[in-house]
Amino acid sequence: METSSTRASSIASTLGAGSGVDMVALAEDLAKAQFESRQQRLESKSEVLDRQISLASTLRGLLSSFASALGDRVRTGDLSAQPTIANSAIAKVSAPIGTSGKGTYSLEVTQLAKGQTLAGPAYAASTDTVGAGQLTIRFGATSNAAFTEDASKGTVTIDVAAGATLADVAKAINAKNSGVTAYISQTTAGAQLVMKGPEGLSSGFVVEASEDAANPGLANLAWAPGDDASRLLATSQDAQYKLDGLSRSSASNKIANAAPGLALELTGTNAGSATVIGFGNPKAAVTTAMTDIVGALNEIAAELNAATDPMSGDLSRDYGARALRNEFSALGSKIIMPNAPAGTPRTLSDLGVAIQRDGTFKLDSARLEKALTDHPEEVAAMFTPGLNGIFATIDKIARNNAISSDPGSLAGSVARYTSQSEQLTEDLAKLAEKQEALRASMVARFSASDSRIAASQSTLDFLKSQIDAWNAQRN
Repeated sequence: METSSTRASSIASTLGAGSGVDMVALAEDLAKAQFESRQQRLESKSEVLDRQISLASTLRGLLSSFASALGDRVRTGDLSAQPTIANSAIAKVSAPIGTSGKGTYSLEVTQLAKGQTLAGPAYAASTDTVGAGQLTIRFGATSNAAFTEDASKGTVTIDVAAGATLADVAKAINAKNSGVTAYISQTTAGAQLVMKGPEGLSSGFVVEASEDAANPGLANLAWAPGDDASRLLATSQDAQYKLDGLSRSSASNKIANAAPGLALELTGTNAGSATVIGFGNPKAAVTTAMTDIVGALNEIAAELNAATDPMSGDLSRDYGARALRNEFSALGSKIIMPNAPAGTPRTLSDLGVAIQRDGTFKLDSARLEKALTDHPEEVAAMFTPGLNGIFATIDKIARNNAISSDPGSLAGSVARYTSQSEQLTEDLAKLAEKQEALRASMVARFSASDSRIAASQSTLDFLKSQIDAWNAQRN
């Protein structure tokens, strides 16, 4: 059976048989010539767009990577004055985010904060049923002698359905997420419900029971001062400590702001033997970090300068790249610590960062050294992950250039060029369709012309043979 491809091949092979001219090649050449200049212009523009997309994406990626790496570096904390403690068994020390400290403190811990631990009566197994009704937990200072309720903490009510087991009660208590946790302990006496409260004197608790008369037994899990004293395994208490000789207390062993630039997590006691807390000098770490920061800025600046070169840069007229270049040129003088005291470092220039004529950065080590010597705390504050500082400034630049809806950002440039590139791809496809349509039309027309030429040639050949025959008869 003859297929369309077979017919096309047949037509292509016979075209030109009458005229002696390769009609298929002629049609292809004419169609190509018709659209070649437009195709070359579109392809050239597409290549430029590809380069623009690549350059803008590279710059945006460099910014993002720089901000991310700087954030990781800042969050390690060694670029600000970090506290240290002589006796690490007593407490863990740290600097809250956005703070820095100085000087020394003495710390004496006489009591750690604890939560209450209460045990229930023994059952044969955790699968034993406990009755039905409601358990109510009330919070406050609790001991075997007295209970002083803290009304600000509210109460917790646990519904216990008929047929519930001891294990079901533990699950129901945990599901309340009240700060009281429960588990079943398989002791020598049997299965016992153990309830543990959060740290702090006022976080102790009592347990009340309201029984379902048809399913009694839940009252066995209730407890209040005056009941079985052996069930109160540990009473709740506040932490008691002295900082610089002054008595203080805390409901938690974690003390977020014990002093400027100092957070504590108490882990042991040292009554009568105070330990010392001091702050390290981040000078060497800051100097290394500033060298790295200037190096990273120069890496971005080199790419930016090449991309925006007026003569050869593919982003020489790009809004996002030009905006970034302007921002970089003003980076040294930009105030990044608006709340810093007068006369203290507020800009990168104050830390020795200088912008050179070619748009690259240079670090003045002597000026950085002076800033670290004269204002160590203020310099350290510039290296914290707060709302202000070096990281916040670089991170803002990176984030702004990642907003694709902003035409003045690198991401906006990438989005714009990508859209133009997609349109060019469509235009090239349409142009190819038009070229193919013209070629096919020419092949069809040339085929008809060639057939007519072939017919005329056949007639001429017949007449020639007749004339040759007549001439032969005469002779």
